Amino acid sequence: MTQNIYDNDTFFAGYSQLPRSQRGLEGAPEWNSLRAMLPEMAGLRVLDLGCGFGWFCRWALDRCALSVTGIDVSKKMLARAREESDPAIQYLEADLEHLTIERGSSDLVYSSLAFHYLKNLDPLMAEIAGALVPGGHLMFSVEHPMVTAPLYPAWSEDRDGVKAWPVNHYLQNGPRETDWLAPGVIKQHRSMTSYLNMLVRHGLTLTHIEEWGPTDAQAAAQPSLLDERHRPNFVLVSAVRR
Repeated sequence: MTQNIYDNDTFFAGYSQLPRSQRGLEGAPEWNSLRAMLPEMAGLRVLDLGCGFGWFCRWALDRCALSVTGIDVSKKMLARAREESDPAIQYLEADLEHLTIERGSSDLVYSSLAFHYLKNLDPLMAEIAGALVPGGHLMFSVEHPMVTAPLYPAWSEDRDGVKAWPVNHYLQNGPRETDWLAPGVIKQHRSMTSYLNMLVRHGLTLTHIEEWGPTDAQAAAQPSLLDERHRPNFVLVSAVRR
């Protein structure tokens, strides 16, 4: 079963204080880039995998999606999503690593920062490919492999004072343990090649990939984001089913 760290009280309390938790999509610095990659929502059947508090589900419904379903393994996240959501949105509790999705049931499958928790992503990608109609879209973000690769949590500064993170065993896919919001959080490292070949293997055509970094305006407003020009935190990927 997927590690359900979001139902850990300490983790959930910390996560609830993040800007993306309190302000929703607008609190996520990568959101504008994600939004630019998305198709028009009107008339689409939307599936959000790892829906969390339901921010994207509500955004899609507000833009006239035909149907919206959010799936998450966390009871705490789903409880918050249901409290704040439209009854037209269907929320389901399920483990993404053992998910079965009806074939041809989705026009858009979306996932934000969830896939890097999954040990067995390949079976889910097969389900996604089968669920999408021809021409249907997959849009997801994950932590950048440069973030998930380090085996050591500490960073150092080079001679110019720029933060540097050690990247170790980059080509060795597998679990990495980190203390982020709570001790013992397990994330699954995959190289960029692994993610892209997984799309190819399941008949999904890459349409855009972005190693996200802040705009000049974002960096001016929040100087801490400048670190992400040296080591991007996120990879944003869009693909279509052939």
